[in-house]
Amino acid sequence: MKKVILAAFVLGTITTAVAQQQVKFGPKAGLNFANLSGDDNSDMLTGFHVGAVAEIKFNEKFSIQPEVVYSAQGSSRSGSTTLLGITSSFEGKQKLDYINVPIMAKYYIIDGFSVEAGPQIGFLMKAESELDTTIAGVNSNVKGDNKDSFKSTDFGLGLGLAYDLPVGLFVNARYNLGLSDIRENTSAGDAVKNNVIQVGIGYKFD
Repeated sequence: MKKVILAAFVLGTITTAVAQQQVKFGPKAGLNFANLSGDDNSDMLTGFHVGAVAEIKFNEKFSIQPEVVYSAQGSSRSGSTTLLGITSSFEGKQKLDYINVPIMAKYYIIDGFSVEAGPQIGFLMKAESELDTTIAGVNSNVKGDNKDSFKSTDFGLGLGLAYDLPVGLFVNARYNLGLSDIRENTSAGDAVKNNVIQVGIGYKFD
């Protein structure tokens, strides 16, 4: 709850400081295609994001867009082997749920179409590992909380494109590049960083 309050405070502080500018608020939601760099055997994990945006326009070309977004991220992996005629397979998932606070600088190339880039801080809300195994047709599922294995904050950089329709709707695609090692124990192995492709839709109220 403290992290939610902090994220809301950051958004509120920014929007209040520039209240004299044109400000639009609204919700956004969409799909995540997430992975963890530093883990060569991992695959993308499909998740979701949902949150709120506040676009602060300084002129027709330039604006700042702070956001507060709940984002389901992580990675997956799978494999199978056959030994002495017995086939075993597995599918594992590392789920990482964050409240992310990106602050995007937007430049409108043409009317409605913009490019965006900016820093992002993420607050880890939940971390859960899940392993499904099948051995000789017998299935098992194991889940576990492993939040202690990850740092409570993450830092990244967002790069994306957006298109605003005249009716208030907008669509966007963004790549969130993780800049910090999210492991709590960083003494061994390659750094593990969040990498997320987001595709979403939203609405901005005047």
